[in-house]
Amino acid sequence: MKLATLKDGSRDGQLAVVSRDLKTVHVADAIAPTLQAALDDWAFISPQLSDMYQMLNSGRTSRSADFDPANCMAPLPRAFQWADGSAYVNHVELVRKARNAEMPASFWEDPLMYQGGSDDFLGPMDDIVLAHEEWGIDFEAEVAVITGDVPMGSTPDQAFQQIRLLMLVNDVSLRNLIPPELAKGFGFLQSKPASSFSPVAVTPDELGEHWQEAKVHLPLRSTWNGKLVGQPHAGVDMVFNFAQLLAHLCKTRNARAGTIIGSGTVSNKDAKRGYSCIAEKRALEMIEDGVASTPFMLFGDTIRIEMLDGAGKSVFGAIEQTVKQAEAKKSR
Repeated sequence: MKLATLKDGSRDGQLAVVSRDLKTVHVADAIAPTLQAALDDWAFISPQLSDMYQMLNSGRTSRSADFDPANCMAPLPRAFQWADGSAYVNHVELVRKARNAEMPASFWEDPLMYQGGSDDFLGPMDDIVLAHEEWGIDFEAEVAVITGDVPMGSTPDQAFQQIRLLMLVNDVSLRNLIPPELAKGFGFLQSKPASSFSPVAVTPDELGEHWQEAKVHLPLRSTWNGKLVGQPHAGVDMVFNFAQLLAHLCKTRNARAGTIIGSGTVSNKDAKRGYSCIAEKRALEMIEDGVASTPFMLFGDTIRIEMLDGAGKSVFGAIEQTVKQAEAKKSR
């Protein structure tokens, strides 16, 4: 099934079920008020949502309305935990190679992961509002999962059973703020503003044969200012699958229902598939030409991130955003 959170003026929005073709929507507040509430009691709530989904797809409900992604918040507008991995090690290797930094062999065996801010996610069509272009504004197209309760010490097989939903992510990065932050030895903070998510989150069964080995086996398309710049295959070159990423997170802690895990920038060794973030394109330019020529995003730039199934139909809906300049705060 496909689930969305509609804007209703509250922090956490209103849970809704969306048809498979992303054309109609049915508010699900009679079943659960929010997606987090549904995740907290998934065994009881999800069958009821599934029944509504089947009725919506068959046209057997009179309370449906047209689905408009602009009315959507992130599926989880705020989450108890957001941890982003770097499962496509090719991306890490390229970025490090561009700055003549050797990559530790352990990166191929032990996942990289950071914990990001989860209290203020952006909806799929919300503007990316930032103060300065000089920060090096970049998009990052990723896939993510939402979990149930994953106990500490879970194996990958055990963690896999707790994957409830999947969605797309634009993990916005401010590239020129990253080096000084990492130099402090405490990781990302200001260089990682609010992330954005697709209009809908889908249950794994919606992907059919494209969900295998805890990976999504479909291309992820990034269109920057109207030009398709990348469509790397999310199932190719993913060194750590989502079950492994979850088990890594839970080595020393529990992950509670509503935890979001990101794949990291989707990247293929085949450069002809394009890129899912500008930093990777610039890294390739540095390696080949000794200088990066592709600029980062400017105010007014647009980014569209989407995944199409084998029939060319959108699975999650599209993230479509414009970079805007924040209004200067007036001193009193």
